[in-house]
Amino acid sequence: MNVYDFDGTIFYTDCTIKFAFWCMHRHPKLYFTYFPKVMFNLAEYKSGKIQNHLMQRKLFSFLTMVDDFDVQIEKFWNKYEKRISAWYLAQKKPDDLIISASPTCIIEPIAKRLGVQFMASEYDREYGVFLDNLMYAKEKAKYITDHGFPIIENFYSDSLADTPLALLADHAHLVTKRATTVVDWPDLNDPKIMEKIQKKVDTGWEIHLKEKTIKVKDRARMDRENQRKEDN
Repeated sequence: MNVYDFDGTIFYTDCTIKFAFWCMHRHPKLYFTYFPKVMFNLAEYKSGKIQNHLMQRKLFSFLTMVDDFDVQIEKFWNKYEKRISAWYLAQKKPDDLIISASPTCIIEPIAKRLGVQFMASEYDREYGVFLDNLMYAKEKAKYITDHGFPIIENFYSDSLADTPLALLADHAHLVTKRATTVVDWPDLNDPKIMEKIQKKVDTGWEIHLKEKTIKVKDRARMDRENQRKEDN
């Protein structure tokens, strides 16, 4: 089995960011209700004030504001499906697995078009919360081991954050130059490379697990309150 990251690996850019701008162009109010907040959030992440998963949750929040999501995501992939990398299409197999930090609702339509398996971040578009850990860095490797997948023959990614999953594969490949060039995974004996990797894979995993529990409880509480209002 071959396993692939998606953004920057077999697709030339980050599909979530690309789709966010797609939706802002078609729903201009998002430039005022969404864009300033996500830029502020990104600045906080860059300065080290918040964890990656909190930044990603704010990035994904536009999905709660797009009423015609189903229409827009199909139109989006109608236009951008052709930007799937040619090198990937030439070697694609039915048992390929795409594993991505982008939300399931964006990855699922293109995975179905490609006819391959996928795993992505479970994000609730109604409540704006993660239903499970962000599918990023260590979480990708955990998902593979927990679900007993077959041996990974080849793994492809553009990010050193995916090193935990790269270590599970017989062969790991780094994808560069906007998803066009495939090279060998960097030498892990290089101290500078390991320093970069350690920074990328430290994602506040336990914090995210705790946050998930809190958010699910909040969601259940809101459901109960809404039901009581309807009953009254």
